[in-house]
Formats: sequence, C-alpha cells, structure tokens
Amino acid sequence: MTEPGALRFTHHSRVGMGSEQLWVVAACLNEEAVIIRFVERVLALPEVHHLLLIDDGSCDRTVAVIRSWQQSHSDQGLTLLELTRNFGKEAAMLAGLDYAGGRCGAAVLIDSDLQHPPERIPLMVQAWRKGAEVVTAVRDDRDAEGLVKVATASWFYRVFNRLVDSIQLQEGAGDFRLLSAPVIKAVTQMREATRFSKGLMPWTGYRSVEIQYSRVARTGGASTWSSLKLWRYALDGIFSFTVKPLKVWGVIGVLISLFSFVYAALIVLRTLIFGVDLPGYASLIVAVLFLGGIQLIGIGVLGEYIGRIYIDVKRRPHYFVRAIHQK
Repeated sequence: MTEPGALRFTHHSRVGMGSEQLWVVAACLNEEAVIIRFVERVLALPEVHHLLLIDDGSCDRTVAVIRSWQQSHSDQGLTLLELTRNFGKEAAMLAGLDYAGGRCGAAVLIDSDLQHPPERIPLMVQAWRKGAEVVTAVRDDRDAEGLVKVATASWFYRVFNRLVDSIQLQEGAGDFRLLSAPVIKAVTQMREATRFSKGLMPWTGYRSVEIQYSRVARTGGASTWSSLKLWRYALDGIFSFTVKPLKVWGVIGVLISLFSFVYAALIVLRTLIFGVDLPGYASLIVAVLFLGGIQLIGIGVLGEYIGRIYIDVKRRPHYFVRAIHQK
C-alpha cells in the first residue's frame, strides 16, 4: 500500500538514477545548530551522490537553515522532505526510504546530530561493493552515555534476544546502516503502524556485514529521546516481534492456580486435624492484593497487543509531506 505522501514523489536527482548511486538519508528534528556541519561533512564524501533530509516537524529554524544553504549551493545534491508535523523518527525514516527507493543502488540511514560519524560511510560503501546487502555500524564503546542508560540498554538487548526467536539483535547496533536497493524495497513493503526498524531490518534476512564506530557526544542541540520514550520504544520492539509475554501470563495463571489448590488442601487438612480457627486478616488482604496485581498486569500486557491491533487496522498513513525542496 502506497503512502499518500509518497504519491507526490518524482524521480530526479543530481546525477540521474543508477544502480550504483549511494544516497544518504537522515531525519532531522530541531537540529539548526548542527545541520549545516552535517550536510557539508556528508556531501564532502566522494562516495555520496545525494543527500536526502527529512524534517520531522521541527519547531526551530531547521527548515529555514537548510533552504538557505540550498539557495547558495544549488549545484549540490540535496533534497529536503518537509513533513506536515512531527510523526516520529520511524515514520521519517520510512518517508526517506519511500522517496529514495528506485532512485539509488543503496542508501545510508544516519542521524543528523553528528553522533554517527559520516566518515565511516566510505567503509560501508566498500563492504557493499564487495557484496554485502546490509552494512550495520556497531558501536565499539558507550563513553558518551551514562551508566544507567548503558545498563538499561544492555538489559533490553538481553530480554529481547531471550524472548524473540526469529532474530537476534546485536548490542550497539542502531539505525546507522547501509541498505542495498533490495533491502530498501523489502523494508518499505512492511507497513505496520508500530515500527521497530532495529528489528525489521535483520528480519528481512539479507546478508549483513558489521563495522565498528565510536559514537561522539553531541556538539549542539538536545536529544528528544526521554527515558519514557525509550521505554515505550523498547516495548514496541518486544511486542512487535513476539507473543511470548501473553504465553508467560498463561503459565503464571496455571502456577497460581496450582499453588491455590495446594494451599486449599492444606487448609482443609489442618481444619480436619486441629479444628476451625479465626483466619488472619493480614494473610487475606495480602492474597487479594497479590492476585489483583497479577490480574492487572496480565490485562495490561493483553492491552498492549490489542492497542497495536487497533492502531494497525485503522491503516492511517505513516506521514504526510508538506513540500519537497530541491535544486
């Protein structure tokens, strides 16, 4: 199913279409402080034929800064997709791949905040030329992040890989990837509303090569990923690729039922031997609260899946494009 925004896309770029072209695709949100440095570092690479920026509803001067640079560098291969509002990074990346698909032989997904070093792109291209269908950049350190964030990220990867059988995520692998044309086509065919690209890309099964890179601290702007957003994104990843949480609560229910049966048998036996005594209020309220909590957690897990079904069946577009700016 084609995105309404994608219907406006027409095929034109700086050097024409070709199976050997490399495009760089980057979403940006409130990056006016660093976006020009990012553009210049990317377009300085001889391997890059075109740079595609997707503005995901910036509320600062990001669009104006990019448009001004385009006016003064009309000979450079830069296209800006301006979305109508903030649809989220996943939707912005999908918009970029929708536009780049069919126009290039490969596309590099990269963050525009310069924490992904563009200078690693030539090494990714080299691996692609040798036959890799996906080239994944994996962080070789996490010096730029706090201990809590590193620990929670490591915990997520362990939980995800334990629950999901179809794929295994590489710790340190993010959205910094090179995708060949067949992979772009495969990824854009998957139109589920709740997207988790870190899982969708390895799920396609295409041959992947890993390279190492060091993530650097931000030189400007601020991250929009709060702890709550990261938590929601982690849940999206787990619930998008496995139904084991539902099965786990079924097992918990069986175990609690067995425990209740054994406990009831002990009460009956004690009553027969020692007679009836006054039951304790504390034990009763603890049992009620425990079972009530278990039920609410189970309902919550079920609700997560039902909510995703509800969002998917509406089949709303992932994004809308306000304008396409290019020279």
